[in-house]
Amino acid sequence: GHIGHHGQKRFGCADLGGGGDFAKLLGQAVQGVVDSGKTSDTKAMELVNGKGDMVDVVTAISQTELAMDTMVAVRDRVISAYEEIMRMPI
Repeated sequence: GHIGHHGQKRFGCADLGGGGDFAKLLGQAVQGVVDSGKTSDTKAMELVNGKGDMVDVVTAISQTELAMDTMVAVRDRVISAYEEIMRMPI
């Protein structure tokens, strides 16, 4: 089986528009990480049961790590944006 590359196109710097869009983007990022984690868990179980392919497992795990890295980057951007807003004079 082959794992599709559906997680990469979701995040763009230009998507950081309005608050609602940003919340939606963050939700998609979280869901992407959850989905990637499920995929790698499933592949690992298949391997344990003798049905899986080592390449699929490695690919799934690396995609999950990529999703986690993206999630951390998004979180860091949220925090720095929030801190910047809090520093603004009202």
